[in-house]
Amino acid sequence: MSLNPTLAAVTDRIIARSETTRAAYLERMRAARGKGPARAHLSCSGQAHAYAATGPDQQTLAEASKGHLGIITAYNDMLSAHQPFETYPALIRDTVRQAGGTAQVAGGVPAMCDGVTQGEAGMELSLFSRDTIAMATGVALSHNVFDAAVFLGVCDKIVPGLVIGAQAFGHIPAVFLPAGPMTSGLANDEKAHIRQKFAAGEIGREELLKAEMAAYHGPGTCTFYGTANTNQMLMEFMGLHLPGSSFVNPGTPLREALTVAGAKRALSLSALGNTYTPVCDVLDEKAYANGIVGLMATGGSTNLLIHLIAMARAGGILLDWQDFAELSDAVPLLARVYPNGLADVNHFHAAGGLGYMIGELLKTGLLHPDTRTVAGDGLEHYTQEPFLTEDGLTFRPGPGQSLNDAVLRPADTPFQKSGGLKRLAGNLGTAVIKVSAVAKEHHVVQAPARVFHDQEEAKTAFKAGELTDDVIVVVRFQGPKANGMPELHSLTPFLGIMQGRGQKVALVTDGRMSGASGKVPAAIHVVPEALDGGPISRIQDGDVLRLDAAKGTLEVLTEGALEREPATADLSAHQHGTGRELFSLFRRSVASADEGASVFGV
Repeated sequence: MSLNPTLAAVTDRIIARSETTRAAYLERMRAARGKGPARAHLSCSGQAHAYAATGPDQQTLAEASKGHLGIITAYNDMLSAHQPFETYPALIRDTVRQAGGTAQVAGGVPAMCDGVTQGEAGMELSLFSRDTIAMATGVALSHNVFDAAVFLGVCDKIVPGLVIGAQAFGHIPAVFLPAGPMTSGLANDEKAHIRQKFAAGEIGREELLKAEMAAYHGPGTCTFYGTANTNQMLMEFMGLHLPGSSFVNPGTPLREALTVAGAKRALSLSALGNTYTPVCDVLDEKAYANGIVGLMATGGSTNLLIHLIAMARAGGILLDWQDFAELSDAVPLLARVYPNGLADVNHFHAAGGLGYMIGELLKTGLLHPDTRTVAGDGLEHYTQEPFLTEDGLTFRPGPGQSLNDAVLRPADTPFQKSGGLKRLAGNLGTAVIKVSAVAKEHHVVQAPARVFHDQEEAKTAFKAGELTDDVIVVVRFQGPKANGMPELHSLTPFLGIMQGRGQKVALVTDGRMSGASGKVPAAIHVVPEALDGGPISRIQDGDVLRLDAAKGTLEVLTEGALEREPATADLSAHQHGTGRELFSLFRRSVASADEGASVFGV
């Protein structure tokens, strides 16, 4: 199958745009490879420090003739998705030792849960935690004693941060080892229904808590298709997971076997062997284009419209939202996973999962087939799925057809002909919108604006009965420079109630929505942000706005609205407390959302 012309054109444009920065990055990686791991060149004292606690591996390390694997872990036992990683280091060390090598935990990185901090002050640290994770990864690997590395992380900012950090050490191989989703609990649509009933005052907190704990009930990733599970999809589409490993549940024999195989594979990819595959060669322009295709075909998280740009820039690759928009127009939506449907990721995996989807996209020329991956050269490896037999872990061809066409469909009969995300542009700036869960009758909303400077103000107005007519809710001064660009997920229940009452309703914000944002049209990541004096800072209550997801436009229709002086906001309450004072430098130096909202340059 020949390559889809849109995919070819977008990829060629990315390559041309990135020529200078990518060449400089690869030159740095070649120089780092030439120097190699320095453990054999460390002073005797330095080596003794590095090996002192390694027990049976001490002598092997001293000989410096075997492969040495670094483990970067985001383990903590507050995050259900990361709790399974507690046992991974011991398993990895034993595995690598049996293969003749050695492994050490190089370092830990922080991992926070957006689900816990939604609507709380801690959410203002969330986006910045990504770059903190990248820096912590750099510190962990800075001892320069490792031939390859494995990365233990799953959730929202953790995987993007780990990928950014891994690319700083792009001359060594990197394999990402997932933990998998928790088993299915309370259905996601029922959970959402109960949240709306609570927001409407129809039930109390005790009933709400009971439902939430029935939904989030055990180890593993949350089962809806938010940012965490979008991350896992990307790691397969971009070749950093073993095939079919993303959505295998924790605590199962297959999950353990995949962890063992991933550790062995990482060691085998080092420069000491015959299949040297550094991560700088895996994460090239084609891999990032494949990642964008996966994002569109699955209706994934809007957060990746920021993270993928930041991840790519760490490898000298320059993406922009126009790349995403053009690929979205060309890529069909093949999956319906909550909030885009009723199924969860376990149902998606059982229906054929990523292996089936990658096969369908390859057949239609919508993926680059010739990328390098940790499983070998060629994305065809990722049409396979793992099985545990008497002979151990094996990979077989995945299903040739969807096993549930309400969840997963072939490319010739998709749920919709275009992807789940769109770019919006107009006199209000540039924004993005997730449309995969938005009914077509809500793709165009024209209504008066009601302006707020934080989500609590908006919720208070709703509870006071002030939002009963058609309205576009504007929540501004939520960008990365203003307050770290928190997710505004707590707006979702009351906006959903308003839409359910028959109102025309939409959201416009320079902040973020949850990666699981759903049925209410939301123009998010608006740039320039309000703090930079962007057009959104000039909107007043009553101005008529128009959000048109069909045409890709976002406009204020009120004459003279953009000639006003920009509004200002008192942001002093967002500068201190819950650790926010530690990130003042980030707020001052962060790039705009369309440049990845990162504190790092290219």
